[in-house]
Amino acid sequence: MASDTTTVNDTIAKTIADNDVVLFMKGTKQFPQCGFSATAVKILEHLGVPFKDVNVLEDQGIREGIKTFSNWPTIPQLYVKGEFVGGCDIMREMYSAGELHDLICEKGIAHSHHHG
Repeated sequence: MASDTTTVNDTIAKTIADNDVVLFMKGTKQFPQCGFSATAVKILEHLGVPFKDVNVLEDQGIREGIKTFSNWPTIPQLYVKGEFVGGCDIMREMYSAGELHDLICEKGIAHSHHHG
């Protein structure tokens, strides 16, 4: 794999364009490799939102590239309909305020959220 920045950016842009919800994380949704990534996965699963997980540990280019791409220094990073939403803390705040659910609904993303 060429770790040429344009290629990395293209890969990231394509992944975000092809999937409604993308989580760039350490590890996978089955096996998160860090606490923040695990929290991000839990939040999305609570909302019942299907999402594409991208394991940045498997690709150094993407791991560095995503930080430049979003201009955000940390992983995990959540994208909804091609827009950067934020990292773990932002997700947590938005989730408790009900804003993350609103965003998902607003963007017309199918999910199986049930209250309680």
